[in-house]
Amino acid sequence: MEDMLDKLVNGLISFGGKLFVAILIIVVGFKFAKFITNKLKKGRAFNKLEKSSQTFLCSIVNVIIKAMVLLIAITEIGIPMASIISLIGSFGVALGLALQGGLSNIAGGVTIMLFKPFKVGDYIDTHSDAGTVKDINIFSTVLQTYDNKLVVIPNGTLANTTIVNQTATKTRLLDIPVTVDYRSDIDKVKEILNKIIKESKYRLDKHDTLVALKEHGESALVFTTRMWVTSENYWPATYEMLETIKKEFDKEGISIPYPQLDVHLDK
Repeated sequence: MEDMLDKLVNGLISFGGKLFVAILIIVVGFKFAKFITNKLKKGRAFNKLEKSSQTFLCSIVNVIIKAMVLLIAITEIGIPMASIISLIGSFGVALGLALQGGLSNIAGGVTIMLFKPFKVGDYIDTHSDAGTVKDINIFSTVLQTYDNKLVVIPNGTLANTTIVNQTATKTRLLDIPVTVDYRSDIDKVKEILNKIIKESKYRLDKHDTLVALKEHGESALVFTTRMWVTSENYWPATYEMLETIKKEFDKEGISIPYPQLDVHLDK
C-alpha cells in the first residue's frame, strides 16, 4: 500500500513538474512570438511593404510560432509527437468540418493579399458595410466607418463578395443629375452649370467637363453635370456643387421641381 502511495506521489510530482515546464514553455513562447513580431515590424525590408501586407504577415508569423509552442508544450507533458499526429489524422475530417469557417477565412486572407482588391487606407463598399480599411489580418478585415465605428468582416466573406474600392484610383468622375422645370431656358441652365463647374476649386483642369440635357423626365428636364476631381475630394466637391447649384438657380429664378401629377376630371 505504501509503495502504491509512493508511486502515486512520485507520479504526481513528476507530472506536476512536466506541467509546470509546459506552462513555462507556453508563457515564454508566447512572449517570444510577440518579440519576433515586434522585431519584424522594425525591419527595413518589412517597412517597405504595404501596410496591409505588414499586418497580414505579422498575423501569420504570430499564429505559426504560437502553434509550434503549443506542440512543444504538449510533448513536454509526455504525449509523443507520433500520437499527436495520429490523433490529428484520425479526427482530420471532424477537425476540418469544425474549422471550415476558420480555414475559409485564412484562404480568403491569402486571396486578398495575392490579388490586392484593396489595401489598408482604402475606402471600400461591400454593399452591406462601408468604411476605411484599418487592418487586414489572417482571419478578418477591420473597417472604420465614417461615424468612427469598427466593423470586423471575415476574410472568407470578403473574398466571395463584390467589393467597390472607391479610392483605388487618384481621380474620380463626379456626375450630378440636375432637374429643372420644363419651362426653363435650356441654354440658360447650361450656362449657369458650366459657370459653376468652371469656378469650382475641386475641378481638375486637365480633364474635360460636361453639361448636357440627359432626359425628359416625368416632371422635369434632367441635366447631367460632370467634372473630374481627386478621390479624396469627391464628397466635399459633391456637397459644394449641390449647394452652389441651388443658390445660383434661386438667383436666376430657375426652379427645381418636385414630383407632381396632373389629374384631369371629365364631367
